[in-house]
Amino acid sequence: MQNPSDVAPQEGPGSTGQHELTPDRLLQLGMGFWASKTMLSAVELGVFTRLAGGPLDAAELVAALGLHPRSALDFLDALVALNLLDREGGKYRNAPDAALFLDAAKPSYVGGLLEMANTRLYPFWGSLTEALRTGQPQNEARRGGNLFEAVYRDEHSLRHFLRAMTGISLGAGRAMAQKFPWQDYNTFIDIGTAQGALPVQIALAHPHLRGGGFDLPAVGPVFDEYVASHGLQERLRFHPGDFFKEPCPTAEVLVMGHILHDWDLGQKLELLKKCHAALPPGGCLIVYDAVIDDERRQNAFGLLMSLNMLIETPGGFDYTGEQCCAWMRETGFAQVRVEPLAGPDSMVIGVR
Repeated sequence: MQNPSDVAPQEGPGSTGQHELTPDRLLQLGMGFWASKTMLSAVELGVFTRLAGGPLDAAELVAALGLHPRSALDFLDALVALNLLDREGGKYRNAPDAALFLDAAKPSYVGGLLEMANTRLYPFWGSLTEALRTGQPQNEARRGGNLFEAVYRDEHSLRHFLRAMTGISLGAGRAMAQKFPWQDYNTFIDIGTAQGALPVQIALAHPHLRGGGFDLPAVGPVFDEYVASHGLQERLRFHPGDFFKEPCPTAEVLVMGHILHDWDLGQKLELLKKCHAALPPGGCLIVYDAVIDDERRQNAFGLLMSLNMLIETPGGFDYTGEQCCAWMRETGFAQVRVEPLAGPDSMVIGVR
């Protein structure tokens, strides 16, 4: 069957000679979950980690992954067509970006976020229409629980969530290590640090810095393990606490990434005030998220992330740089500015 996109537009009576509109883009967007779920299942099955050891032919890969033969070849070749795998001489190998970022054995692995997308977010997003009509979360909260109770209920789910936070923070952490003037400071703390991906990236790039991460006590062993795996245990330490119940630790620079969007406006302002109180005069707060462009036209990821907050939280939402700057000024910060990081993320910087 001929692909509709390969058919040349026909000119007819009244035609201007310009290409006629086709539904191709709309159909591709509407069926985009096909490609997404194929990739997520590949991550779940460990396709990219398995191929990190070297190319395999279809029979070897099917056996290694425990796949049923019926659609295994379609699955593997779909990954080729999606540019996630390469195939040469009958053997499959990882595409370069998949080899770097989807091999679970590499420190550059971002698949933790995709693992969470597969096991938690994919099912919940099926109820987006209901969320838009009711304004209510569609996750565990539908049964009387909440996101963080689900995440912290046992060590396995906690580690799974913390790996996901590493996946979404690595790029921003590396960019922030290069774009912020760390040479002017000596200490920093990452508020809501998860595994500690961001402080590790900053400390690796700037040997003079000392700092750590602040998070709920249950996170401590995971943070310590991750930091020690990078040989930074002498410079980075864990600070246990609940940022709604206790003061934030003091340092010259506080960082709060992928945290502010979890909460409603009143809670956002409360967190900003707590950070302001913990900083010395001249200290800086860095807030980073998938900050939406002020015109709300370009950062589709940030807008979709805000819909994810609708699915996941009672009052969370993502925000524009202009909004965050206004909140930071309202809570006492000066010299507020927005700077891009990596991908959809930007940082909003304010001085106490």
